[in-house]
Amino acid sequence: MPLVLKPLPYAADALEPSIDKTTMEIHHDRHHKAYVDNYNNATKGTPIESTPIEQVLSTPDLSNVPEAVRMVVRNNGGGHFNHEFFFESLTPGGSKTPVGTLATAIDATFGSFDTFKTQFKDAAIKRFGSGWAWLVKKDGKLAVVSLPNQDAPIMTGHVPIVGVDVWEHAYYLKYQNKRADYVDAFLNVVNWTRAEALFNAAK
Repeated sequence: MPLVLKPLPYAADALEPSIDKTTMEIHHDRHHKAYVDNYNNATKGTPIESTPIEQVLSTPDLSNVPEAVRMVVRNNGGGHFNHEFFFESLTPGGSKTPVGTLATAIDATFGSFDTFKTQFKDAAIKRFGSGWAWLVKKDGKLAVVSLPNQDAPIMTGHVPIVGVDVWEHAYYLKYQNKRADYVDAFLNVVNWTRAEALFNAAK
C-alpha cells in the first residue's frame, strides 16, 4: 500500500531544548515527506505497490522488489521506516532512563545503563558519513548496531527498540558538527515506555 506521512505525535517544539522546532519541522515535513513521495512514485504500478513496507524491507536482498527500482526502494522505503520509528520513539517529559523489563535487560546485557549509553553513543559517533545507531533485539538478546544510509534493522532480521538518526539533517542546525552533544540530547527525550513495549513484543 502507498506510504503515508503521519503527523508528528507531539508539537514540533515539544522536544526543546533537546531538539529544536525548526529541525523537527524540516526533518519531518521535508526529509521524511521526500522519502514517502519517492517510494510511492517508484513503486506505483509495480507488484509491491500494495505490499506492507515491513514485508518489503524484511525480504532477503529485497528480492521481491523489481530490480529497476530496488535501490530507490531500499533508500526511500528504509528512510520512511526509520524516520517513522524515530519520531514515534521520542516524547516530551518522559522517563530519562529505561523502565521495566527493558531496564533489567539492559543492565544484564551491558552491565549498566551508563555502559549502554557509552556503547550506543560510540556507535552513533563512529558511523562514518550518514546512518543510524540502534538498540535492537535479535534471538532474544539486546545489541547495539550501526547501519549506513537508510538501511533499516529489519533488513538484517533485527527488531528495533531505539534508533538515533545521525544524518546531518537531524541535528546540524542546532549542534553543527557536535554529533556527540546531539546524541546526548536525543537520549534525554527517548520514549522508554514505548521502547519497553517493543522489547516485550519482540519475538
